[in-house]
Amino acid sequence: MTRQLDYGPHDVLLVVDMQNDFCEGGALAVQGGSALVPGINAQIQAARQAGALVVASRDWHPIDHVSFKHRGGTWPVHCVQDTPGAAYHPDLALSEDTVRVSKATAFDADAYSAFDGTGLGGYLRDRGIERVIVCGLAMDVCVKATALEAHQQGFTTLLLASLTEPVAPEGRDDCARELDAAGIEVCP
Repeated sequence: MTRQLDYGPHDVLLVVDMQNDFCEGGALAVQGGSALVPGINAQIQAARQAGALVVASRDWHPIDHVSFKHRGGTWPVHCVQDTPGAAYHPDLALSEDTVRVSKATAFDADAYSAFDGTGLGGYLRDRGIERVIVCGLAMDVCVKATALEAHQQGFTTLLLASLTEPVAPEGRDDCARELDAAGIEVCP
């Protein structure tokens, strides 16, 4: 159970890639992905009530994205633009005012971090954001990359460890240690 955070107007809750293709039944499913939704929804509600910003990132790949195996990449086809697999999990409580950030949208470039090529860092600074609180999928890929880049961009960064799952479950502890060593608070 994630502790209740004290959100404020200088915080952003950054929900990473809670998309159908990363949840059970999806093209690149992470075990336990769907089970995160109720806890993430509780954090979204708490953030909104406190006047914090809520941002949801998503992979938004063109059909022949460079990361796909048939193009020589690492991953199976997933999160193709305008497909059901690219949609956010149907139970995720994203309101109309949630800022949606699409990444890895070019044919020839991959992006794991929600900050990579999206302008998100500048947008958050313009809004007076000081602390980035990260959750979502997958801990050892896009969540890790997003948290590391948030920290590198000068934001106080906190990972909600109970609201993320790794692709490789055996790597959870190593990932948490790596993030902690980088200066990111890993909240149980």
